Amino acid sequence: MAQKYYVVWSGRETGVFMDWATTQRAVERYAGARYKSFATLAEAEQAFRRGGSAITPSKSSNKQRSNTSARERRAAHIAHRFDVTIYCDGACDPNPGNAGSGIVVYRAGKLAELWYGLYDPMGTNNTAELNALYHALRMAEAELEAGNSVEVCSDSAYSINCIRLWAPGWEKRGWKKPGGEIKNMKIIQNCYAIYRRIKDKLTLTHVAGHVGTEGNELADRMAMLAAQRKEKELRLYQETMDIPTLLKMRAG
Repeated sequence: MAQKYYVVWSGRETGVFMDWATTQRAVERYAGARYKSFATLAEAEQAFRRGGSAITPSKSSNKQRSNTSARERRAAHIAHRFDVTIYCDGACDPNPGNAGSGIVVYRAGKLAELWYGLYDPMGTNNTAELNALYHALRMAEAELEAGNSVEVCSDSAYSINCIRLWAPGWEKRGWKKPGGEIKNMKIIQNCYAIYRRIKDKLTLTHVAGHVGTEGNELADRMAMLAAQRKEKELRLYQETMDIPTLLKMRAG
């Protein structure tokens, strides 16, 4: 039987998966699940990046969507699924150039912490995303050890694919890949080491960027703040956490 690749846009976990068993766990009995199989990895990755806009949801999903506003769905994503939800994002202006990372933590559905920093004057958008993901995974591990359910959300398909899809194969081959070097290998290795320890308990979710999801937008603003202030340490944002005001800050 030919190898199939599965894309899950909406499910307990989202991303590109290489077997049906993992995909089934992500979508079975999940309201509004959206997924599809593809013949090649390239097609699956391209479809995942597009966000599945051409996939028709089930009738029950259509009915649910017709009765619920987009804003309400985004709020429900934060409020009801996990004890702790962590959004992470990276920004770089120009790319390559001034890079920074941002992290946003929700507890019981309420904004609890904003973090910014990890400035790199010669960074890229991908390194900023990976740095943000690494620290989000560190936070997630601590929360899981405390007994909390945790979701980490990133709008970087590249970062998620690096640790969930590609890293296992790279590791088996001695951290090599056919046809060239693995870019950003050290930070990928650091991310993967944590992810491998906690993947059975963690939910790692790809979210669309710049579509109004509050946590993603706030993480973006923190990433840009880090680049603007050239803050090398990851710092807790100590100023007033007024969400409308924060969202008016410069976007990445």
